[in-house]
Amino acid sequence: MTAHPPASPPQSLYDAVGGEPTFHRIIARFYALVAVDEILRPLYPEADLAPAEERLRLYLVEHWGGPAAYTQLRGPGRLAARHAQFRITRAHRDAWLAAMRIAVDEAGVEPAYRDRLWGHLESVASNLTTHDTASTLRMR
Repeated sequence: MTAHPPASPPQSLYDAVGGEPTFHRIIARFYALVAVDEILRPLYPEADLAPAEERLRLYLVEHWGGPAAYTQLRGPGRLAARHAQFRITRAHRDAWLAAMRIAVDEAGVEPAYRDRLWGHLESVASNLTTHDTASTLRMR
């Protein structure tokens, strides 16, 4: 009987894309774009974007298999609850996604991983978009 080495655990997306340095590049570029965007900047009440940058980076790092620093710092994700105080319109979502697309594309992530990451970002952005109840009712 031949012994086989134990199967290695599947590599996380975090590891596959280069870990912390890649997520740092993506989120730093994203917030550089936010800082000068007339649609996005008003969504961030803090004068200094560094705390928001850190929170998003830690969230994404943990979500994709990196260290659990976000949960240690802020508790469970609860993104919808954390963003409920903000009215995030479709224009905000579209501007957020446009800036994030630039940041992700410039990071040089392999296409298969980029697509997985992008799918998650699109989903999160759409889920946090405030729905206008009046127009939803009219559409029924």
